[in-house]
Amino acid sequence: MKRLSIKLIQPKMLRRPMDTGLKLHMAPPLGLLTIVNLVRKDHDVKLENENICHIDYSDTPDIVGISVTVDTLPRAIRIAKRFRKKGCIVVAGGIHITTSCESIPKDAFDILCIGAAEGTWPQILQDYENHALKPVYRCQKPLSGDQIVSPAYDFIKKGEYLYCNVVHTSRGCPFRCDFCYNSAKNRQYVNRKIKDVVADIKAVRSKHIMFIDDNFAGNPKWTKHFLKIISPMHLKWSAAVSINAAFDEELLDLMKHSGCQSLFIGFESINPAAVSGVHKVQNHTQEYEKAIRAIHSRGIMINASFVFGLDGDTSDTFKSTLDWIVKNKIETVTSHILTPYPGTALYDRMKADGRILTDDLSLYNTAHVVFEPKGMTKQELYRGYLQIYKDIYSFKNIIRRLPDAKEIRAAYLLFNFLYRKFGRVTDRICQAITYERIGLLAERLAGSI
Repeated sequence: MKRLSIKLIQPKMLRRPMDTGLKLHMAPPLGLLTIVNLVRKDHDVKLENENICHIDYSDTPDIVGISVTVDTLPRAIRIAKRFRKKGCIVVAGGIHITTSCESIPKDAFDILCIGAAEGTWPQILQDYENHALKPVYRCQKPLSGDQIVSPAYDFIKKGEYLYCNVVHTSRGCPFRCDFCYNSAKNRQYVNRKIKDVVADIKAVRSKHIMFIDDNFAGNPKWTKHFLKIISPMHLKWSAAVSINAAFDEELLDLMKHSGCQSLFIGFESINPAAVSGVHKVQNHTQEYEKAIRAIHSRGIMINASFVFGLDGDTSDTFKSTLDWIVKNKIETVTSHILTPYPGTALYDRMKADGRILTDDLSLYNTAHVVFEPKGMTKQELYRGYLQIYKDIYSFKNIIRRLPDAKEIRAAYLLFNFLYRKFGRVTDRICQAITYERIGLLAERLAGSI
């Protein structure tokens, strides 16, 4: 097979109002790094992340691969146009292509890559060699855990990211919440082989690991076995889980024993009607506070995610949610405006009801109102979304939310002040001395070594 030149591109995301450059430099793109590992043995490959560097249009690679999320699709199309004019074959993949391939303009890319790269890229390269490329490639069957390829960690330019110690233990999520990409077709859930995950942990050369699964505890039996394996490694780690994990005492104890520092949990809403309206079946709002107590009792921080604009929300939802967050001393909060991603059950329902307000996908980043809310005006939803961030991270509420567990207070204050409240100042410091050094310094100051 001829040795090809391949360029992989991550288009630049549009920052939300509360984001700083820290968000753009948070972590490397593991999806593209997986493709690097798939192809670099037989081909020459470059990776350009537009969030941290300009795209080089001076070269003419044989194949350009672009990773596409819904909000970066317009940008990806513009990038593709420039390379296609030069005769390059442009392959578009990523979560938006996989979940909403029917909505992609027919002339935007040469090839659509639907599903896992492991099940598509080898065939694309073979067909390129045989001059038999097709417009669409699909991963024909679900991957097994041992088919998942590790990212090329040695390919990362470490000084450009806050955290290079990112590892995934699974793909997808077993739940099918209406507003989530996992409710779309072509999505699967599978755990990796534990030995492969352990190898990745060793490859990042850090005791501080960020597991970036959609749902780290989607298969509790697998997760418990995994936590027993990594406990002797003395890691400090964080992950995202669904709230039902908080009611499994054995799982929580294993998390604590193996070094868990924080859990990202999609609470979405404290309004029972709002949660049930999007089939978030694992969330029972009357048990939220019990879950929080179980997690906090083990000295584990919570990063709570909330979605505003759900049917059942009103303009009073913001104040009641803020009061609840402060009362329960939630350490960090990530808020979103409800966004009906194309390909999801929520989008299909809203489209049928005539509630979608715009087809400008660059606005679909959870920071714009792209649909007609039911319980408040568009203006009330947007203003409330902006205000709750200011209120949560005010000096007063940062102090009021100070954790009872003294051992996590340093990490709590670092995140709330350096990342959220004074993130722009921190970003300028990172630009001067590299993002990696600030990330490592934050870990040390938090007392996590």
